[in-house]
Amino acid sequence: MATSPPLTDPPPAPAGAAPVEDRSGARAAAWGLGVAVVLVALAIVVPRVLDWETWTRAPRSYTDLAVPPLHGFWDPKLFGPGTVPALLVALVGWRWFAGWAETLPWRRLLLVSYVVALAWMVSLALVDGTSGLSRVLGSDVEYLPTAREVDGIGTLLQEYVGRISYSSPDNWPTHVAGHPPLALLFFVGLVRVGLGGDLTAGIVVTVLAATTALAVMTTLRALGHEALARRAAPFLVLAPAAVFMAVSADALFGALGAWGLACLALGARHASRRGLLAWSTLAGLLLGAMVMTSYGLPLLGLTALAVLALARSWLPLPVAAGAALVVVLGFAAGGFAWWEAYPVLHDRYWEGIAADRPASYWLWGNLAALVLSAGPLLGSALAVAGLRARRLGRDVLASPLLLVLSAALAVAVADASRMSKAEVERIWVPFVPWMMIGAAFLPERWRRWGLGLQLVAALLLQHLMYTSW
Repeated sequence: MATSPPLTDPPPAPAGAAPVEDRSGARAAAWGLGVAVVLVALAIVVPRVLDWETWTRAPRSYTDLAVPPLHGFWDPKLFGPGTVPALLVALVGWRWFAGWAETLPWRRLLLVSYVVALAWMVSLALVDGTSGLSRVLGSDVEYLPTAREVDGIGTLLQEYVGRISYSSPDNWPTHVAGHPPLALLFFVGLVRVGLGGDLTAGIVVTVLAATTALAVMTTLRALGHEALARRAAPFLVLAPAAVFMAVSADALFGALGAWGLACLALGARHASRRGLLAWSTLAGLLLGAMVMTSYGLPLLGLTALAVLALARSWLPLPVAAGAALVVVLGFAAGGFAWWEAYPVLHDRYWEGIAADRPASYWLWGNLAALVLSAGPLLGSALAVAGLRARRLGRDVLASPLLLVLSAALAVAVADASRMSKAEVERIWVPFVPWMMIGAAFLPERWRRWGLGLQLVAALLLQHLMYTSW
């Protein structure tokens, strides 16, 4: 089976001169960073200056402190239990992690990456004390309170669609109504095995979400781009998105999808037919499960197509699609049909706060929230990826840039749908690592200080804001 072209560095330049690729890449990175910073500044300042009501719904006593585009409010804190550990992880990560990513054997790199990612997520969450890991999942609008009341799974599935609408006398809380039932069933499972406490469930979600970077790195290596995976590792492991990943089930859904894509890549590049079938089937089951956790994550199918295009093999597609369909139809047989539920959810969404949130703000305010979640270097990463893609033309179909572009396109579609108005700092977390692969294409000097910028952004966000997630 043909292999994808490896990532290569630009040819050396004459002594004392920067490579042409580096100079143009640096200009694109600077423009991208500038646009990202200006976008965030406008999203914060414009509603306050023009007295726009964006309906981020901060608690009533904190309304004057709300800071759109984030679903949260201004809450500066100089120090918390997680501050010192977070600073230590940031310092160690900035000083040494890029070197480790370049030199460690692959399996050891995965282990170190997981430990660092988990430490980063937990330490940031603990800036708010243990409530940083427990307060979200224990909220009345989240899954755990409902999961503790579930008696029978069969009855749950049969009643699920009927309880989505506001008109139902026993309608679901916000997050339960807004997701297919596997999201709730995961927490039902935690409750039934004795892991249903607010803090315990938060730890479980964080432990699983921290594997996301490993899944993306595994995907890149399976596609023949280990060098790129190593360059991207610092930006995947030490992402500002960790602020939201440790406290939101959306990060769990993203990890599920990321491992599904990793299995798809392993199947597409496997030498034997048996291996192809096994990995592709597992990929389909994981991706089918992902679809049953979030109505927006089928958009990750664009990245799945990018994976197959890069592998230059479409053989896994029917196998994976068939396995995914088994999951979806299995839920339908149990009483929950995805295609029947989505229109009901659409109506509930527009009967609620979505009708009050102005598209004139959120169509671009969403993008500012994404930058705050992914970090300001997202602008640079996408700008450089766009520059390289334009130069490659049709050859981009054989470049790992396709993963970056597919995730960016998925976000654009989600934004245009107007089904994601606000709260995207957590909702779009599953797309962030795929877009941040673009940071590996930045000039070397940009990668070094850019990682520092990302770390500072995460620390500031965690210490200055109450993020609600």
